[in-house]
Amino acid sequence: MTEGVSEMTTIGFIGLGVMGGAMCRNVAAKHPGRVLAFDLSPAAREALADSRARPVADVAEIWTTADIVLLSLPGGKQVEAVCLGPDGILSASRRPGTIVDLSTTSVATAKRLAGELGKAGVAFADAPVARTREAAQRGKLSIMVGASNPLFSMVEPLLGYMGTDVMHVGPVGSGQFVKLVNNALLDVNVIAIAEAIGMAEKAGIDPAVMIEAVAQGSGDSYALHHHAPKSMLPRIYPEKSFPPEYKIKDLSYLLELAASLDAPARSMELALRYYEETVSAGFGGRYFTAVREIITRPRDGTGVADTPPGTQAGALRE
Repeated sequence: MTEGVSEMTTIGFIGLGVMGGAMCRNVAAKHPGRVLAFDLSPAAREALADSRARPVADVAEIWTTADIVLLSLPGGKQVEAVCLGPDGILSASRRPGTIVDLSTTSVATAKRLAGELGKAGVAFADAPVARTREAAQRGKLSIMVGASNPLFSMVEPLLGYMGTDVMHVGPVGSGQFVKLVNNALLDVNVIAIAEAIGMAEKAGIDPAVMIEAVAQGSGDSYALHHHAPKSMLPRIYPEKSFPPEYKIKDLSYLLELAASLDAPARSMELALRYYEETVSAGFGGRYFTAVREIITRPRDGTGVADTPPGTQAGALRE
């Protein structure tokens, strides 16, 4: 395990998507040492050309050069492929001392990776991030970390480059559990808001007025302040944000865990069905709040709402 983070520490960053690119840019701006950045997409690498990060075209250079590697990938399959696949860290002649996974995966995946990498002398922490793309750009993410106490103490300053709220929530796997619960609570809340909007419309009450009033009471929430007025009421569901496919992935991870624990999760099961319907109805790739269109459509399933405005990429700013 790397002894500490200093100007002599070389950081590798793999995965330069919507969130990863912004996080890597912050790391490069704040870390006094070298930062190497890799993504399969040449365009994603090129987007960091104006930063202090040095894009590399071969992931092997990350493995053989970096001391600590940060991952920001779509899900567990991609993380496992990067770590354990033919070109993964175990295939390298020289390996980094620590892997910190900022992706959202299953708890089981985090524990499996920690075990496999640990056998090769590589420390592993799961540190999924929460909040929006704008928060990633501003370095104000919430980061929930599953790691041993010594490893958390070592990586906490590095995570502080990307987040304002970095919390050690337990051993490996705990970060993923807390992140999945965070996402599920938001998902269920968004569905309840969509149902309330549909009822308000049928009752002849202005949904915007309802949202404003409820936000002053005990029904207030982050989703009510942000998702309702910025997306659900104006029906703006841009592409290249957080699509319902990601909600399906994350809810599936949590429901698999709930089943293994014999723990009730009926509200989350309902949320999963709604987001699956959202994709089936043609809103795949759009912002996940498009679930509002599924919930407020006529009960016979016909007449899905007209194509909403704001479909351009990046239309939503939270």
